[in-house]
Amino acid sequence: MFNWFNLGKKSRSRFGKFLDEEGITQTELQKKSKLSQGTISKLCNDDDYQPKLSTIVKVRKALKALGVNPPDDDEYFGT
Repeated sequence: MFNWFNLGKKSRSRFGKFLDEEGITQTELQKKSKLSQGTISKLCNDDDYQPKLSTIVKVRKALKALGVNPPDDDEYFGT
């Protein structure tokens, strides 16, 4: 849906912007990683969120399964 000037849209984290650039939705990542919607949302929208190592591993594995090279830089994951 068209959104004038991104009104009502939260600011994206660096990881969220990465997903946007790769054309991956939060729902796709959630299903592939088997993480909760809340965890994926925090990764994509909260720059202060510090995920556990196990979460990062699941996200990286899911991205690979979706055909995307995960970012090498841990800054994408708030660490």
